[in-house]
Amino acid sequence: MVMGEHGFSAASIAQITRAADTALGTFYIYFQSKEEIFHELVLEMGRITRSIMSQAIAGAPNRLEAERAGLRAFLMFVQERPTLYRIVEEARFVDPVAYRDYFSGFAEAYAAGLRSAETRGEISSGDAEVRAWALMGLSKALGDRYVLWEETPDIDRVVDEAHALICKGLAP
Repeated sequence: MVMGEHGFSAASIAQITRAADTALGTFYIYFQSKEEIFHELVLEMGRITRSIMSQAIAGAPNRLEAERAGLRAFLMFVQERPTLYRIVEEARFVDPVAYRDYFSGFAEAYAAGLRSAETRGEISSGDAEVRAWALMGLSKALGDRYVLWEETPDIDRVVDEAHALICKGLAP
């Protein structure tokens, strides 16, 4: 993926079409600009990420185990697709609306899942939206530090430690 490998600024439409084995003129049939294709890539990343996360937590027996499975799936996703992950990070500056939509859409679905788990008595009561954003922030920070910045990340160790924090909080 050209934009993920080179970054938005360095990627050219010629490189994009060459990598896609498509004529340069064909690009303009579907997209008006490099910004437009970038916006679509961010939206597609949101769909891919939500799909992977939904599949990962589908068989979880309860919300706390869903948190473990979801975190592990996310960290594996970052490890397997760092160039795609870079596109979302770059969107903060290139396309702030897409960046916000990416995270807001994710947070809405996450909060709905937390509310359902609260109703079932699987987690304590609280503000599901705040919790969703906090858990997303935790996942994002762990992905940066322990996956992108590490040569050989120990994802299971990171998931175990984060899961203990999620389950017990910081209470003694």
